[in-house]
Formats: sequence, C-alpha cells, structure tokens
Amino acid sequence: MVALLVLGGGLSACEGGGGDGKDGAAGSGARGGPALAAVDSLTVKGRAPRTGYERARFGSPWADTDSNGCGTRDDILKRDLDGVKFRDGDCTVVSGTLAPDPYTGKEVTFTRGRSRVDIDHVVALSDAWQKGAGKWRPSKRIALANDPLNLLAVDAGPNRGKGDGDTATWLPANKSYRCAYVARQVAVKKKYGLWVTGAERDAMRRVLSRCPQEKLPAGGGPTEAPGRFRAR
Repeated sequence: MVALLVLGGGLSACEGGGGDGKDGAAGSGARGGPALAAVDSLTVKGRAPRTGYERARFGSPWADTDSNGCGTRDDILKRDLDGVKFRDGDCTVVSGTLAPDPYTGKEVTFTRGRSRVDIDHVVALSDAWQKGAGKWRPSKRIALANDPLNLLAVDAGPNRGKGDGDTATWLPANKSYRCAYVARQVAVKKKYGLWVTGAERDAMRRVLSRCPQEKLPAGGGPTEAPGRFRAR
C-alpha cells in the first residue's frame, strides 16, 4: 500500500532540497559531488535473476564488521535515534526516538523487543543481488550489508512495504526526503559498482533533476569485510 501511494504521487516530486535531517546520522561525514551527475556514471543493464538469493549470502545479520564491540544494528540505532538509552555500557540500545523518521516525516518511538523501528538497507540486498552482488566475493557482500552508508533507522511499516524496490518502484512518502534518499542509493551503487536498470536510472534522474545541488553522501565502511566473517 505504501508503495502504491508513493508511486501515485509521482516519481518526479522532490520538495525541500536535500531533506537530510540527521544526515551525520545518515552515515557519511564529507559529501561527494553532485548526485545527478553521478547517475550517469552507473552502468545500465537488465535485472539478473533472483535465483540463489538468500539473506545468508550477505553473512550473519548485523555483524560487528568495524570491530567496535557492538553489532551493526545497535551502531545505526545509536547514530540515528535521539534520546538513546542503553541496557549497559554504550552498546545495546533499549530505547530512543526517530525525530523524525526520514520515510514518513513522523516521530517514531523505539523500544527494544517491540519496536516500530527497522534498520533499512537503502539498496535492498535482494536488489543488489540482482544487479551485481550475486557475482561478488562473500567479503564484499558482507561489507555492503553492514555499511553505514547503506543503512538507515526508519519506520518499520513503510520499510516492509518497500521490499526490494529500487527508485523506479518505491520512494518514501516523505517528499522532502526523496532527494537525499535517491542520492544515497546512487552513492551506494557507485561505491560498490552495482548496476541500475534503464527505468531505475530514469527515475533517479527525474527525482534528482528537482534538486540539482543535492550531493552524494560519502564515507561509510570499507568495501571488503574482515576475513573472519563468513557468508554462504
């Protein structure tokens, strides 16, 4: 339902420029070049079969690939939530608030164990699998799955409606975040060498043409996970 509402609003809408919100949160630090220009650097190909995809191909969920003692999920919650409280130390997040949630613009409360907050892979892992990742080394797939550049804490409902949609099939209902969202997808695909379909490239251009000054977010983790991590 979320996807239908978004598409009904038109892919070209992108109000309010970047709409980044807590984009130090969005994981990046320094900004890259214009996102619109970067779209044309992406390889355009057809979607490969989904055959062989499973989450385990990208390693165990939320591995501590940066070796800071915390799983990736808690790292992103700590980065993106306000008013964070921990179980013990500064690792296990038990509560906090998305203020606002980037996908809806609404405030969402996180409580561990019964949460309305998901960690979204901005470029869905299934989408990545069909656009290059199916041929990667396991260490690169694990890196993508845990890269802060590709992760956002978001309202669970819209995220689950997104599935493995790309820019051509799903955009956030929050129009003020669409430019930042698409720029992040472009940044991830450029960083990892993932391709896009023709429809996806055209949708990226339509969104970013409304905010030509939108920059690529930069940074995140390395494109290879440490050798101690394994994937199927």
